[in-house]
Amino acid sequence: MAVPKSKQSKSRTNKRFANYKATAATLVECPHCHELMQSHNVCKNCGYYNGKEVVAEKEEAQN
Repeated sequence: MAVPKSKQSKSRTNKRFANYKATAATLVECPHCHELMQSHNVCKNCGYYNGKEVVAEKEEAQN
């Protein structure tokens, strides 16, 4: 059975995963207010998702 001759260091082991590069989130235009928003999420500007108002604006909630 093959056995390593000496212990592999942590830095050498971690080099295997060093070539990962994160990508930016994809932005789409909101059909209601035409601001950029993340797809499949509620618009932070107007509070609409899938053509329906999900989050009421702060001014309306205080009245």
